[in-house]
Amino acid sequence: MKALDYATLLSAVFSIFCVISVSCTNSSSVEYNFLQCLSNHSQRSNPISEAIYTSKSASFSSVLQSYVRNLRFISRTTPKPLLIVAAKHESHVPATVICAKSLGLEIRIRSGGHDYEGVSYVSRNTKDFIVLDMFNLRSINIDMADESAWVQSGAILGEIFYAISMKSKNHAFPAGVCPSIGAGGHFTGGGYGNMMRKYGLSTDNIVDAKIVNVNGEILDRKAMGEDLFWAIRGGGGSSFGVILAWKIKFVRVPATVTVFDVKRTLAQGATDILVKWQQVADKLDHDLFIRAIIKPTNGTIEVSFTSLFLGNSERLLKLMSQSFPQLGLQKTDCHEMSWIQSVLYWTNYQNGTTSPEVLLNRVPKGQVFLKRKSDYVKQPISKTDLEALWTVMIEIGEVMMLWNPYGGKMSEIPETATPFPHRAGNLFKIQYSVNWKEEGFEATKRYLSLMKKLYVAMTPYVSKNPRMAFYNYRDLDIGTNSKGGYDEAKVYGTKYFKGNFERLVRIKTEVDPENFFRNEQSIPTLPSKQL
Repeated sequence: MKALDYATLLSAVFSIFCVISVSCTNSSSVEYNFLQCLSNHSQRSNPISEAIYTSKSASFSSVLQSYVRNLRFISRTTPKPLLIVAAKHESHVPATVICAKSLGLEIRIRSGGHDYEGVSYVSRNTKDFIVLDMFNLRSINIDMADESAWVQSGAILGEIFYAISMKSKNHAFPAGVCPSIGAGGHFTGGGYGNMMRKYGLSTDNIVDAKIVNVNGEILDRKAMGEDLFWAIRGGGGSSFGVILAWKIKFVRVPATVTVFDVKRTLAQGATDILVKWQQVADKLDHDLFIRAIIKPTNGTIEVSFTSLFLGNSERLLKLMSQSFPQLGLQKTDCHEMSWIQSVLYWTNYQNGTTSPEVLLNRVPKGQVFLKRKSDYVKQPISKTDLEALWTVMIEIGEVMMLWNPYGGKMSEIPETATPFPHRAGNLFKIQYSVNWKEEGFEATKRYLSLMKKLYVAMTPYVSKNPRMAFYNYRDLDIGTNSKGGYDEAKVYGTKYFKGNFERLVRIKTEVDPENFFRNEQSIPTLPSKQL
């Protein structure tokens, strides 16, 4: 018997599958047509059928839930995609884009699933959407001679850090402190970590990229042009295409770094220490990063001063005695280690015996319901005002704040160098954080209300007109765009990107004029009257 053409055979398999497993609804018709389209664009050597999970697939729920990092978006009422394409080869990505566009399907792009509002796998705009999951595309190709690596979007930070450490003890990459975050979303939102005062953001250390555009073409930096390359490094890549890979440039670190985590309560002078921290944290030696974590506990406030210093403890203690003696740092507080061990320390593996292989674990330690928000502070908050805030925080009892110092390299890079604009003039960034384990609408309503109460109380002390926000800390409270319009998008766009928003809009209009790549907080196209 003559062998069937591969594409014909694959199409027949899809047809049979759809007939026996999908109800005769409009959505099933769209799904059937999408599968047919994928079969027509599938390569014989890399069949896309192996990457598809429909709602009838036995593994659909497990694949969808495996990269959900916020339990708020895993309920029965959460909108679910028609199907998931968990790309196993780069060719699967252009095929997915082409077919989704041809059928008017909204596409959500997920790398690590850490989007705080679930935008990478949930659509509130339409019931017919698909998820393009990148977790299988996770290769890391290191070139030590060039001190760089090509990293696919599905790689997590822990895998990147581990891979670098296996090649060198004196190289690193500036990125976040949570190892299970996906590179795809983290880098394209800016990507900050505890080396940003020395080396800037992740996006400041990216030298090339590969993106699938709206036409299904794979473009590198030269092919995409400098405007698009600028836009995806901090402006949210999912508004412009699908990032396949990044070329990152390593930074140098000493063989020995030092960490500490010093806690102070109000009775131990935490307020006065925090007043001083605000005055010096952005002006300290660029090798020194000290985060302040503020949380209510047992009817008081506890502040944890957690640090990474790119040097030994002797030099650190000398710097601290000169610039920040109020903390009272002691030799016994300081722990010398390699950079990769400091990554573990900041991930709360602080016993010194944990193997770096734990960084390869893609599942976070605990799954919780959560909400995050952000702010920027440009002037120190007075002791009197801090004491008033402590009263509010103790009353709320659940929400904590993480204060991350700026200055150093962050103040040297112009705010127009990348879409990320929060550079000189910011003392520190605030992350508001609340986690809970109770299920149900009432519990969620309660914790969101507590978060809002603290956020409102902080209004006098943070940036204004507009109140700025950090794109990587996705927050739908600051505005959404249900119809893809410019006016709606400008509300949140200027908060995330300041004046860079307008350039992002112009680039978006050029590369995706029909606004195919869109979500609740995407970059819009220009109104027709402005074209």
